[in-house]
Amino acid sequence: MMYPSEPESRIAPLSTDGLRPEWLEILGRLPGTGLKGEGFPRNVLGILMQNQDTLGPFLDYWVTSKSKMGLTVREQELVILRMAILYRSEYVWKHHVKVAREFGINEAELDAIRQGAYTTIEAERERAFLELTDAFVNDRSLPPELWDRTRGVLGPRDFIDLISLVSQYVLFALVNVCIQVQLEPSVAGLPGIEP
Repeated sequence: MMYPSEPESRIAPLSTDGLRPEWLEILGRLPGTGLKGEGFPRNVLGILMQNQDTLGPFLDYWVTSKSKMGLTVREQELVILRMAILYRSEYVWKHHVKVAREFGINEAELDAIRQGAYTTIEAERERAFLELTDAFVNDRSLPPELWDRTRGVLGPRDFIDLISLVSQYVLFALVNVCIQVQLEPSVAGLPGIEP
């Protein structure tokens, strides 16, 4: 069940001016420019700063795994955008539309992700990642027929990397939806979950 958005975050974000230099260095390793500069997700990071003992290790795991996993950045962005739809997270969606465009995801593909209809996604591998993401979130499982169909397209590492990516964005999506993290003005005007 989705609840109406509230006018401010339920927990006030801390100032990201307090991000430690080593955390900024980690964040600087994120691929592309979409989450840097004006697209920097300062509000969600300000919320995650509420526990500074876990933030640094999480950021290192998150950024390192994104750069070391077998999914391309484009494949990762398709999955992240689908996670935003499944969790109804405008925050994740709007921040990642910017990144997705940078890595070649077009408007027809954004619509396909919104609708959960992947026929316009040309690469079989990308369609497999999206179908698996739906199963992981909606069923919290991997149905045998989907396993049989996708294991001919993806290797063992792909399945593990996808589970890792989905789990990372469960955290981001839940934080944003449950805490009602507010969008930064720089991304508020980007297309949302509803076109």
